[in-house]
Amino acid sequence: MRQPTLFEMEEKELLGLKEASDWASLYLNRHITTSNIAYLIQYGRIKKHGNDGKPLINIAELQKYYDSFTKEAQWKEILGADLNWHLSFVDYKESERTKHVHRLHPYKGKFIPQLVEYFLDPHTDEFKREVYFHKGDIVLDPFCGSGTTLVQANELSMHAIGIDISSFNAMISNVKIAKHNFSLLAETIRNLTLKLRAFQKGKRNVLFEADLLSELSKFNSNYFPSPDYKRKVRNGEIKEKEYAAEKEREFLSIYYNLVKKYQIKITQDKIDSFLDKWFLSPVREEIDFLFGEIKKINDKNIKKTLAIILSRTVRSCRATTHADLGTLKQPVTTSYYCKKHGKICKPIFSVMGWWKRYGVDTLNRLQQFNRLRTETVQICLTGDGKTIDIYEELKKKNPQFAETVLTQKIKGIFSSPPYVGLIDYHEQHAYAYEIFGFERKDKLEIGPLRKGQGKEARESYIQGIAEVLLNCKKYLQENYDIFLVANDKYNLYPKIAALADMEIVNRFKRPVLNRVEKDRFAYAEIIFHLKKKN
Repeated sequence: MRQPTLFEMEEKELLGLKEASDWASLYLNRHITTSNIAYLIQYGRIKKHGNDGKPLINIAELQKYYDSFTKEAQWKEILGADLNWHLSFVDYKESERTKHVHRLHPYKGKFIPQLVEYFLDPHTDEFKREVYFHKGDIVLDPFCGSGTTLVQANELSMHAIGIDISSFNAMISNVKIAKHNFSLLAETIRNLTLKLRAFQKGKRNVLFEADLLSELSKFNSNYFPSPDYKRKVRNGEIKEKEYAAEKEREFLSIYYNLVKKYQIKITQDKIDSFLDKWFLSPVREEIDFLFGEIKKINDKNIKKTLAIILSRTVRSCRATTHADLGTLKQPVTTSYYCKKHGKICKPIFSVMGWWKRYGVDTLNRLQQFNRLRTETVQICLTGDGKTIDIYEELKKKNPQFAETVLTQKIKGIFSSPPYVGLIDYHEQHAYAYEIFGFERKDKLEIGPLRKGQGKEARESYIQGIAEVLLNCKKYLQENYDIFLVANDKYNLYPKIAALADMEIVNRFKRPVLNRVEKDRFAYAEIIFHLKKKN
C-alpha cells in the first residue's frame, strides 16, 4: 500500500498516533515512533483530541511543537558556520545513544558512543576522509570515566586501555567489558531479591508506601489530571505556583496521618555522611542489608557486577525531588509538588522497586553487548594518568597483553578530559565511595568544580592535562593520533599541546544536542586532533 505524502497527511486536521508518527518522520527526516508522539501527549507538550482508546493529534499543533526546536541553520548562526552538523548524530534515537552497557550506570560528562565510532571506525564515509585506527590497534583513554571508549573499541575489534584516578569509575568500566557468567549472575540476583523481601517482612515501610501510593493516585487524579493540568498551566488557566502550594499543603495532612498510622521512622539519627543525610531511614536499612549480603559472595566478577546494580539503585533512592536528581539541594522527607511531573510526588521508602528493575536491566544490557563483543582485550587501570607506569600496571592484571603493548605500542588516544571547573568527579558518586569503602583521591582530579574556572584553576588545568599527555606519549607509536573532546571556551588546548610537544592538526566542532541539563542553549564542543610536533 502506498504511504500518503506529507501534503496528503497535512490535508487532514487530526491524525491518529500511527499517522502522526509517519508525518513527523517525513517532516523531520528521521524515524519518529508512536511512543514518541504518545510521550508528547502524556507530558502535555501537545493536546490530546479524541478519547483514550483512540487519541487524535492536531497536525498544526504538532508542527508548531517541532518548529519550536532550534534547527541546523539557527545553530550555525549562533555557533559559527564551521559547525559540523554531521557530528551532532541527531538522527540517532535515545536508545541508540545509550545502547547496551553504555547505560549500565549514570555518569556525568560522558560522550555518546557514536562519537567514538566516528573516529575509531576504519570504514570511511563521505564525511570522514581519513582513517586513523584499524582492527587490532591499541587505543588509550587516560580519562576513562565510565568506559565508553573501551566498549566501542571492543565492538570495532580493537584493544583498549583505560586509566582513571577513581577506583569506582574503573570498576564501572571493567564490569562493562568483562565476560560474565549470566546464569550464575541471574541466579544470584534472584536470591538477593528473595533475601531482601524476607528482610522487609518485619518492616512497616512497604505497607506504608503502598498505602501512600494509593492516596497519591487518587489525589493526583482529582487535582492534577494528565495532560489537562499541564496544558492549563501553559495556557495561564492555572497559576501553578499558588495552586501547587495549596495542594501540597493539603496532601501533607494525609501524608503525616499515614506516617503516624504505620509508625514510620523517616530520618536517620545522624547526618554525618552522605549516606546519613540523603537517604530515609528505611532505605538506609535496606542498603546496608543488601551490601552485607553482597560482601558474602566469593565470585569477584559477580560481586563487582552486583555492586554496580546496588550503586545504581542507591542513586535512584536518594531523598530528593525528581527535578533535583542531578544537583542535590536539600533532603526531602515528605510528599511534595513535583514541577517535573506536574503532580504531588514522594521520596523513596524502599529500594526494592529500583533493585529489581536495575537487576533485570543490567542482565539485558550485558547480554546485548556480549552478542556484539569481539575477542580483543580491554582493561581500565586505576591510577594517576600523570605518573602511572602503564606497562607495570598491565603486568599485574594481564601479563600477556602487557607484552603485546610493549612490542606493538599504542596507536593513539581517544578521550574526553574533564572540563575545567565543571564536575567534582568523586563527589558525583559519593554514596558509592561510602558504601564500598573506596579511597577517594579528590586532590588528584584535574579541573574539578570546587576549584572554579579562574586564572589559577585554568593554569593548573593546562599543566595537569599536559602532564598526562607527556606521560602517555611514552607508550605511543611514533605516528600517533590523539583525539581529545573538550569545550575549550578559554582556549587552553593550544597551550596544552605546546607543553606536551604536540601540535593541533585539526579541530572538529560538533553541536551537543539531547543534553540532560535544564539549560538547553546552543552549545558546541571541539574534538582536537593532535599529532607529534614536526
